[in-house]
Amino acid sequence: MPPSSLPIALTLSEIESHLWEAANILRGSPVDRTDWKSYILPLLFFKRICDVWDEEHAAMLEEYGEDFADEHRFQVPEGCHWNDVRATPKNVGTALSNAMRGVEAANQRHLYGVFGDAQWTNKDRLPDELLKDLIEHFSALAIGNARVTSDVMGDAYEYLIKQFADATNKKAGEFYTPRSVVRLMVDIVDPREGESIYDPACGTGGMLLAAVEHVRERGGDPRTFFGKLYGQEKNLTTASVARMNLFLHGIEDFVIERGDTLRNPVFTDPATGGLGTFDVVIANPPFSLAQWGRELWESDPWGRAFAGLPTDSNGDMAWVQHMVKSMAPRTGRMAVVLPQGALFRGGVEGQIRQHLLRADHIEAVIGLAPNLFYGTGLAASVLVLRQHKAPERRGKVLVVDASASFRRGRAQNFMEPEHAQQIHGWVEAFEDVEDQARVVTLDEVEKEGWTLNISRYVLPPIGADIPPLSEAVAAFKDALTRCREAEDHLRQVIEEGGWLQ
Repeated sequence: MPPSSLPIALTLSEIESHLWEAANILRGSPVDRTDWKSYILPLLFFKRICDVWDEEHAAMLEEYGEDFADEHRFQVPEGCHWNDVRATPKNVGTALSNAMRGVEAANQRHLYGVFGDAQWTNKDRLPDELLKDLIEHFSALAIGNARVTSDVMGDAYEYLIKQFADATNKKAGEFYTPRSVVRLMVDIVDPREGESIYDPACGTGGMLLAAVEHVRERGGDPRTFFGKLYGQEKNLTTASVARMNLFLHGIEDFVIERGDTLRNPVFTDPATGGLGTFDVVIANPPFSLAQWGRELWESDPWGRAFAGLPTDSNGDMAWVQHMVKSMAPRTGRMAVVLPQGALFRGGVEGQIRQHLLRADHIEAVIGLAPNLFYGTGLAASVLVLRQHKAPERRGKVLVVDASASFRRGRAQNFMEPEHAQQIHGWVEAFEDVEDQARVVTLDEVEKEGWTLNISRYVLPPIGADIPPLSEAVAAFKDALTRCREAEDHLRQVIEEGGWLQ
């Protein structure tokens, strides 16, 4: 193909803008915004599969004069192509559902169930006219490999996930972890080439993807992760989104299973009769989950209540114990997001925490800023554990106060990349940082009653966050001036609008 006829590559901003317009089509429709991702993300993935298939088909015809089915990345059976659905005059939802199920059936090893369980045939929710508008919108954009690389496609998909998280806010915590927090955790556990990675509450797959990117950025070969990326997710739609996310980033050999990890862990080891174990275990499980399955843990066949049986009302330490049992015996390390209450609450949680500390598994605890996570304004923490610490770290815990490491937002706070890098640097150095981090011995922790409450060990000096009086007075005067200017402007608008009688 001569250079002048080569397709023009789409920029990330161009594709992001077009994709978010699909969400605008659903505004005001019977589809609740919390369900937008259930419809838009599968449509995007279906269109991508068909566009790539078309490119492969055209290339084979040009080179060989015929199409070879086994040369396609994914099979698209006759009658199941995007264009077949687009040409359907009525009952479009039925045609789309049948096409997606046909593609899944033709690619069972990789794609079975990948499109989720959206109600495409429910015309009360998704009438033909609305669905046709969505399909025509996606049809206007060619998203095969010739115009959109896997990296750009994956980034655009991640952008959509983030936008849906912003749109749903309170429910977003179930499937989305802020990417800066993810990268911080991945950098701390430092996955290497060829290691196995496991997320027992994988959401949309962000932590698994970050592990791959971590290796790539350090010059490693992410292909050594093939067959070594594992995730379990309870929500069917979210599990489907995770699988699409990995595929669109060019990753094919992984295992994402749907299921309740605490009640029915999928990844077990028949040879030992225990849980499957992994080099790196990383997760942001649901905070303080009630009715999590305590009754089953009373006789848990995998021995996960080894340090204590959490109460029915709070599953935080159930997740921690599950993850500890999932660490590989020699190389295992883990990072988990927890509410800060898990660091100091007493009762059985205190008992479990004491057991983990006495076993010298806990390496670091990081107190994060408040309001970083969707659905909660509370400050969270990251707990870092290892099966075997480096000799110089044994008998010690690094306590980090990162509560000031954030950028304030209107409705939510944000941890910027530079904040994450600084926190990672403190953990790597594993030494005291004035007012930020302290290395404490287990003897000191024992004297404090086995609490890991950040303020027991790291406390900024009193008044450190109070500005000098002159600065405070200047700030007050500035705020007062701006307030009076706003009042004057409002009065002018009212008078010009004729609303002042």
